[in-house]
Amino acid sequence: MKISEILNENIISIDLKPADKTEAINMMVDLANNSGKIIDLEKVRACIFDREKIVSTGVGKGFAVPHGKTDEITDVVAAFGITKSGIDFDSIDSEPVNFIFLLVGKDSLLNAHIKLLSRISRLMNKEDFRDKLLLATSPKEILNLFKEEEQNLIDI
Repeated sequence: MKISEILNENIISIDLKPADKTEAINMMVDLANNSGKIIDLEKVRACIFDREKIVSTGVGKGFAVPHGKTDEITDVVAAFGITKSGIDFDSIDSEPVNFIFLLVGKDSLLNAHIKLLSRISRLMNKEDFRDKLLLATSPKEILNLFKEEEQNLIDI
């Protein structure tokens, strides 16, 4: 499964302005609700916050990937947001986060969930890709950047 297959313009925001990590996650869950794949929004929200309590999903290099698994969705749910000013996300490198990629998988599809997390990390670890994302001016441009970058990605 490709990232560009689970993203669309309705679940991408290029100008998030959260005050903090909690608000950022809430904004991302609300954005993901535009996918039409969420059965119970509050249970999805709870699964993301429960996972975040274990250890921060601020993985470094200005990127966070809040995620969780629940059967309160009909299919894999994602959302992508950019906050230009950056926010404290308790990241492992203590740097502010500009990019947030929310991913919600089904309990029964653990393998697909892990593969998507890996693919997201591989893309977001590329500095030139992050730079292009910051310069994007529309959700459509973000989606195209993901499509282009995935074409260059070699699956292991």
